[in-house]
Amino acid sequence: MIKLLATWNIKPGQENEYFDFTVREFAPGVMKLGLRPSEAWYTVYGESPQILMGFVTDDMDAMHIALKSPEWETLHGKLLDYVTDYRHKIVKATSRFQLF
Repeated sequence: MIKLLATWNIKPGQENEYFDFTVREFAPGVMKLGLRPSEAWYTVYGESPQILMGFVTDDMDAMHIALKSPEWETLHGKLLDYVTDYRHKIVKATSRFQLF
């Protein structure tokens, strides 16, 4: 299994719009691409990124196909309307909590 770990911060004043977008468009859209959500973390206190999300695929080919698709480009572009400091990393999935 391969995991996409992504982190970001929500733009101030965009919280409601961000949560609407992630529930109505982003999560269903990435699942249609074959990226299965594995975790979602919201940092309430500290210096870590506000959001950490993980998505898994069965193999690296499936991950690359999803991330090179026009649908991903659209979803990612819309996400960037609501967030700052976006970063992602592709790693081999483990059963343990994974960070950047």
